[in-house]
Amino acid sequence: MSQSSATSAASVKIRRLHPLPLRIMHWINAIAIFIMIGSGWKIYNDDVIFGFLHFPDGIVIGKWAQHGLQWHFFGMWIFVLNGIAYMIYGIASRRFRHKLFPISMREIFATVGDALHFRLSHDDLTRYNAVQKILYLGIMLVGICIVMSGLALWKPVQFSELAALFGSFQTIRLVHFLCMAAIVAFLLVHVTLALLVPKSLVAMITGGPALEDETARPVVAPSINAAQ
Repeated sequence: MSQSSATSAASVKIRRLHPLPLRIMHWINAIAIFIMIGSGWKIYNDDVIFGFLHFPDGIVIGKWAQHGLQWHFFGMWIFVLNGIAYMIYGIASRRFRHKLFPISMREIFATVGDALHFRLSHDDLTRYNAVQKILYLGIMLVGICIVMSGLALWKPVQFSELAALFGSFQTIRLVHFLCMAAIVAFLLVHVTLALLVPKSLVAMITGGPALEDETARPVVAPSINAAQ
């Protein structure tokens, strides 16, 4: 290998599929959601919306409803602050732009067709298919909605304008519950896929495969040999 080739190869910046900040925020978010769901179920049991639905004591967090409420607030602040950091990181690093856009209807139909025929491939962890893009964008919107409805439930007077967007107090509770149900459904799919494709779970721990960032390659002055 010539000196110029070696210098060029060494100048390529290597980055991981999942950078360290992203992995830290991912696992913090997992802990926060676990706390919020478990404590939220305890709060729900104290004043149910659907008479047929009652969550077993073995899967809730908090001995009493008040304890559940304290845990819920604790998880909420972690979820909100971590979520803000994640949104800023995703926009500033342009990760959202590169990983989640664009989405075409043709790509959606093709991906759904592959899934229905059990031909959906998970070999390439570096690319999201159309369904994954929609799911990730959708769960972000659900996360924003559950925070807004949660604030309206917590302080309906102080956040009266926000509460007015949802309507009655009972409607706010229903929206909050449905958002929770959507997050639980997403987690079931997310965890199932992680177990079916173990390398995706490993990647979120180790950072995944190394990628060459061509845009980060610095300009290298030509060597004397190359000039000759």
